[in-house]
Amino acid sequence: MSQLSYKAAQLHIESVALPELAERFGTPLYVYSKSQILANWEKFRAFWPSQHKLCYAVKANSNLAILQLLAKQGAWFDIVSAGELKRVLAAGGKAGHVVFSGVAKSEAEIRFAIEQGIGCFNVESAAELERIEQVARALKTRAPVSLRVNPDVDAKTHPYISTGLKANKFGIAMDDAMAVFRRAHTLNHIELLGADCHIGSQIMTDAPFLDAAQRMFSLLERLRDEAIELSHLDLGGGFGVDYQGEQTLDVQSYLEGVLELARDYPQLTLMLEPGRAIVGDAGILVSKVEYVKQSDDKQFVLVDAGMNDLMRPSLYQAWHDILPVHERPGVADAIVDVVGPVCETGCFLGHARHLNVQADDLIAVKHAGAYGFTMASNYNTRVRPAEVLVEDDQVWLIRERETFDDLIRGERLIAEE
Repeated sequence: MSQLSYKAAQLHIESVALPELAERFGTPLYVYSKSQILANWEKFRAFWPSQHKLCYAVKANSNLAILQLLAKQGAWFDIVSAGELKRVLAAGGKAGHVVFSGVAKSEAEIRFAIEQGIGCFNVESAAELERIEQVARALKTRAPVSLRVNPDVDAKTHPYISTGLKANKFGIAMDDAMAVFRRAHTLNHIELLGADCHIGSQIMTDAPFLDAAQRMFSLLERLRDEAIELSHLDLGGGFGVDYQGEQTLDVQSYLEGVLELARDYPQLTLMLEPGRAIVGDAGILVSKVEYVKQSDDKQFVLVDAGMNDLMRPSLYQAWHDILPVHERPGVADAIVDVVGPVCETGCFLGHARHLNVQADDLIAVKHAGAYGFTMASNYNTRVRPAEVLVEDDQVWLIRERETFDDLIRGERLIAEE
């Protein structure tokens, strides 16, 4: 993350010292760099002609201020629930600039999206297509749809975030795709706009992406042979970020490869759905060391952030680099497990890390901008953190820390007889 640096032995994000933020807003605390978000967005936009669309994947980080920031950059949005659509609208986005993905859309969600003027449904099954037809018929309108096809491409990623294989729950099998496209083409209340695929997340090379794209263009050829012309092709997202010194995707090479494949389709609008690649390395989680505990076998650093705040290490065994907020030059690091307060052995932020910290110190967990707060919970009746956005020396509180009253709002005691 280029916006993190030590100055006078204190870790800063952009021009703001993390101890100042921790004192002002408390810990645990999510902090995001506005400059990094914009720089990441520009990496895609610089090589993507304006007639094509970048749809930010809202599930990565759905804070209203971040959605607002991206809407101002001309972003479209990829959503997976009616709640995410409401977030986009509340942040100033347009429903017509939204694609609605997700495997289990309810009738109420479909109706709401149509009423708001959704840009497109990414349809995940033949059954969903029929449901959208029924809802659109009742509303006396036509619903814009794209069919999500499962291209059966192995993205070589964690099995929990692989979405493009036959064994995954997402999309319509390639072998079944033509029949479903034919059906969609005949329905009176369906406006068939496009085809869509998404093969997984945290993918570090362009080979699986281009493999999937080639299969999708072959599908477009078969559809064209049957006089089914589409106006867009959505190739999804899943672009990986460097959590642990990995070789990351060459965005320019990939985008140029896709544009080359599309050279015979000048009328076709191409869509991509970056999420993690926009916000992942733009965020950190700041946490306070409560205790340092030595056991017979290892040393534990017990911090106030846990699996309820950042689920990825516990859920995926994901690596996040952890830095001390205060540098101590010349002092040897210890090998420690950084663990949180939740009453689960799986509550950890990192195992076998080289750190030199003591009680009341602060740590910064890197690359926490994606799937951090959006996956946070109130397990163990713990409040979710505040969120802060920084640009140079400016600081905005973009989400207040929850309170206990927030947690129990809506709960009711039973009346005693």
